[in-house]
Amino acid sequence: MATTRSGGAFDRVPFDALLKRRLFFTPSFEIYRTASGFAGDTKGLFDYGPPGCALQANLVDTWRKHFVLEENMLELDCTVLTPEDVFKTSGHVDKFSDWMCKDSKNGDYLRADHLIENVLEARLKGDKAARGIAAAEEKDTSNDPAAAKKKKRAVKDIKSVKLDDAVAKEFEEILARIDNYDGLELGALIKKFDIRNPDGNNEVLPPVPFNLMFKTSIGPSSGSIGYLRPETAQGQFVNFKKLLDFNQNTMPFASASIGKSYRNEISPRTGILRVREFLMAEVEHFVDPEGGKKHERFEDIDKIELVLLDRHTQLAGSTEIKVMTVGEAVRSHVIDNETLGYFLARIHLFFQKIGVDPKKVRFRQHMANEMAHYAADCWDGELLTSYGWIECVGCADRSAYDLSVHSKRTGEALVVREPREQPLKIEEWQVDIDKKKLGPKFRKNAKAVEEAIEALSQEQRERFAQTLDNDGAISIDVSGLPEGQAELDKALIQIVRRTRVENIREYTPNVIEPSFGIGRIFYCLLEHVYWHRPGDVARGVLSIPPLVAPSKVLIVPLSRAPGFAPHVKKLSARLRTLGISHTVDDSSASIGKRYSRNDELGTPFGITVDFDSLKDDTITLRERDTTKQIRASVNDVLAAVVSLVNGTELWTDVLERLPEFLGQSEDE
Repeated sequence: MATTRSGGAFDRVPFDALLKRRLFFTPSFEIYRTASGFAGDTKGLFDYGPPGCALQANLVDTWRKHFVLEENMLELDCTVLTPEDVFKTSGHVDKFSDWMCKDSKNGDYLRADHLIENVLEARLKGDKAARGIAAAEEKDTSNDPAAAKKKKRAVKDIKSVKLDDAVAKEFEEILARIDNYDGLELGALIKKFDIRNPDGNNEVLPPVPFNLMFKTSIGPSSGSIGYLRPETAQGQFVNFKKLLDFNQNTMPFASASIGKSYRNEISPRTGILRVREFLMAEVEHFVDPEGGKKHERFEDIDKIELVLLDRHTQLAGSTEIKVMTVGEAVRSHVIDNETLGYFLARIHLFFQKIGVDPKKVRFRQHMANEMAHYAADCWDGELLTSYGWIECVGCADRSAYDLSVHSKRTGEALVVREPREQPLKIEEWQVDIDKKKLGPKFRKNAKAVEEAIEALSQEQRERFAQTLDNDGAISIDVSGLPEGQAELDKALIQIVRRTRVENIREYTPNVIEPSFGIGRIFYCLLEHVYWHRPGDVARGVLSIPPLVAPSKVLIVPLSRAPGFAPHVKKLSARLRTLGISHTVDDSSASIGKRYSRNDELGTPFGITVDFDSLKDDTITLRERDTTKQIRASVNDVLAAVVSLVNGTELWTDVLERLPEFLGQSEDE
C-alpha cells in the first residue's frame, strides 16, 4: 500500500486536486470534451502547466548530467516520423503489441492483463475486508438486537466475497506472474474466473493482439507508409556507424537520446502513467560481447545495495524481494553481467538524486515470455504508488539483435573493426566456385545457388568436401528451385581446407539499454513527496528536492509599502544573475498563506523582506519542510541558497552556521 511521507495511507483525492489546482498537468482539449458533438478519443493525452514544465525540464537536466555528461555519452536528436521499413526490420510491425479484449455489449476495449489484474486485486481486497469483519464479529459477545442484525448482514456480505484459501493463494500467484502470460493463457484465465468488464459487468471477448504504433503516410501521394516512433532507440542504431566514426572507432561507448515517443494505448485510465504521447530518455551502451560484458567503472558501484525481484521468485508465484549488492548479484548471476549491473546501480543513484522514496523502489526481472523479442535479459526499475508498482525504467540487454537486423536489411556493415595485437591463424574450409560455369547452368537461379553455397557452415563444408572426393558431386538445398536442390560437381565447385591469417578483428557490438519514462518518474516522484501538515489536510506539501523543484525560492515582502519594492526588485535581479529560479508574491494575503500556496508547488525556500531588511539589509530564509528560518545578510543568505540548490550543503548545515530566526510568525 502506498503511504504518505508521514506513514499514513495515501489519499489520492486531495493529491489529484492539488495537481489539478496548481496546474502541474491537465487533460488535453478539456474544453472540447464536454462540447456537444465532439468526437474522438482524447484519453491518454495531457498538457503540462508551468510547474509541470519546470519540474520535467529539471528532471531531464538532472538526467542529462547524471548520464550523458557523467558517462561521456554521445547525444542524438532523431526524427519522430519513421519509415515503415525500419520498424519492419526491427520487428515492431509484427511484434509490438498488447493483448486486447472487447466488451461484448458496449464495445469498450480493455487491455487483457490489466483487466485480470484489476479484477483479481479487487476480489482479494474484498476477501481481506470480509475476513476482517468476520474477526471483529467473532469478538462481539453483546446481545444488542441492532448488533445482531448488523452481524447477520455482515455474515451475508462475507459469504458473497470471501474466497477459499486455495483460491486466494492462486490469485496471488497469478498476479505475481501476470506479465508472463500470452494471449491464450490470458483468455483461459478470463474464462476460468469469469472475469468481466467492471464497468457494466459485461462479458469480454477472447484477447487479440493490438499493435501499439500510430500509423501514418509520408508525402502527398500517401504511398509511403510511416509510423510515429514508439521509442527513440532505432534512430540511434541506424546511426551507429557514424557514431563509431565520431568516437574515433573506440569501444565501448554509449549514445543517448531524449525525445517524444508515441504508443496507441488500448485503454489509458491512470492519468499520466499510461499515455499516448510521452517523453523518453534512452541510452544505448555498445559493448564488446567478448569478455563477459565487463564495465571499467564497475568497482565504483560494486557495494551499492539494490532491492531485487528476480524471475525465479516470480515464477514460483511469489513477490518476495532480495536485497543484494550489485557485486553479489553479478557474481551469483542474478544479474547477467557487469555492464547491466552498472546501469541498474546508476539508475538507483538517479532515483536517489531526484528524491524518490528509497523504500518504494525495486528492480524486477522480466520473465522469459515477458521479455521483448530482442532482449537477452531485462530488469524494470519500479516505483510504488497508490496504483501499485509502476515500471518507470527498463534496463535491457538487447544483445546484438538491432545492429544485426539493420545490417542484414540494408547491407551496411554495422560492425567494429579493430587491429589484433597478434595475427590470428584460422584453419577453415573454403569454397571455390567456377562462376563462368555456374551461371550458364542455373541461369536466373544462379545467384540463389551461390548464396546457398556461401551460407554453408564449416561442418557442412567438411561433410560436402568428403562427398565430393568420394562421389564427385553433391546436392545442396536451395529455396526457389523447382526441385528444391542443386546438383554440383567438381567442375563447378571445390571445397578446400586452408589457413587464413586474420589481422583485423570484426564483431557486432551488444547493446545494454536503460530506457526511462520521464512522465512516469514525474508522477511517482510527486506521490512520494506529497504530505500535509498535522490537522491541515486541505493544504498539501510537495517536498520536492531543491535540485529538481520547479521554482527554488519564493520572495515574500512583508508589506506593500513603497519602500519594499526596490529591495524586492534588487533581490530578484541578483537571484536571476545566480541562475536561481524564483517567484515574488506581494499579494495582500498573510505571509503564512503565501508560503502555504508555494509549499503546494514544492518551492523549497522562502525569503522574507521585512521592515528590518530596509534598515540593515538582512533577510530571513525559510525552509519548506521544517518551516524553520535563519536570518543573515543578503550576501550570506544568497550564498546559502546557491549551496542548497546545488546540493553542496543541507539545511541542517545552514542552521549550524547561520543564526536561527524565531521572531516572525508565518501567520502574521
